[in-house]
Amino acid sequence: MILSRYERMIARRYLLPGKGEGFIFLVAGISLVAVMLGVAALIIVMSVMNGFRAELFDKIVGLNGHAVVNGYGGRLPDWRDILKDARATPGVTSATPLIEQPLLGNYNGRVEAVLVRGMTVQDIRNNETLKGKVLAGSLASLTPNGGKIAIGARLAENLGISVGGRLSIINPAGRATPFGTVPREISYEVGAIFEVGVYEYDKAFVIMPMEDAQTLLLLGDVVGMIEVQTVDADDVQNILAPLADKVTGRAVIQDWRQMNASLFEALAVERVAMFVVLSIIVLVAVFNILSSLIMLVRAKTRDIAILRTMGASRSGLIKIFMTVGITIGTLGMVAGTVLGFTFLFFRQPIVNAIQFVTGQNLWDPSIRFLTELPSQSDPAEIITICLMALVFSFLATLYPAFKAANTDPVQVLRYE
Repeated sequence: MILSRYERMIARRYLLPGKGEGFIFLVAGISLVAVMLGVAALIIVMSVMNGFRAELFDKIVGLNGHAVVNGYGGRLPDWRDILKDARATPGVTSATPLIEQPLLGNYNGRVEAVLVRGMTVQDIRNNETLKGKVLAGSLASLTPNGGKIAIGARLAENLGISVGGRLSIINPAGRATPFGTVPREISYEVGAIFEVGVYEYDKAFVIMPMEDAQTLLLLGDVVGMIEVQTVDADDVQNILAPLADKVTGRAVIQDWRQMNASLFEALAVERVAMFVVLSIIVLVAVFNILSSLIMLVRAKTRDIAILRTMGASRSGLIKIFMTVGITIGTLGMVAGTVLGFTFLFFRQPIVNAIQFVTGQNLWDPSIRFLTELPSQSDPAEIITICLMALVFSFLATLYPAFKAANTDPVQVLRYE
């Protein structure tokens, strides 16, 4: 929208407070702040929701793979053949054998439910989710049949155990004796404590070498599942379709969507709902622009009539008032974007400060899965939010602008 020199001058004059026009300027300022807060809220919430999904996906899929080949009854006797077929499947980047079993952990009389996860030593050391997440000890200390394990930070905290302590793992399905089944209990030294950032994992996971897990669970040369990584997590079903045909009758393949369907579906629904609700906030803010422009038009009716008698065109007046409204919306959008990214950059210190001031635990990892507030901004979403604010601002200017353009100077100036 190209404005002439006089149109720019008048638009600039209407954006600044004149004598006796403080109230109109106040309403316009409130409109700007409202747009700013609405845009900032949308950017913050959508970025946090994206961060939730990305963090959960990275950490859940990082430990469970894009899919797993589960044996019937939790056992894969011919796992080597299936492992070979999985690695030979086009689109599969890696396939690793696993043992996973919920058991009990005992330390100094404290008992916690644990999830024992047996992995090859090489896979433990090369796992991207565990790399850089070790708080104490070292994953290098875990060796086949070495009697050492790695446990989650929350589990270590609940049990009061540290590196070097000995954790007893209890397998209720022990050996049969004439007096009944005797639970199997083996003591392991804690060689490392890790924190992946997902509370459910950090409070339960016990990672040990494959050989130790087979001995604990009396499995012999058997594993429970094979974890599979592919080139595209979103196309995992099509990629693994040939493998699914080969393992029919021996095992079943579950991808990450099936294993975590309720969680990711809930996040998707909540994400859409939050976007719609917060968009209404921006819409309400834009109504303030509409009301401030209507008051400005009413206050400037005499000026508009004089401009019309001096030769100002209808289109010129429309451009002037549209420029005023769009400028308020644009400034609010820019300020909201800056505020949103500032909040996201300092999000964790802000949460910690609010918790300190209020004395309330606003971020309980046991409820929210992750130990810290995540964030991941999507450029396409940010652009959409900004464009939406501008479009709403543009639409809000139409009625006042056309009302001003249709002012009849004869009627206004008749008794002047």
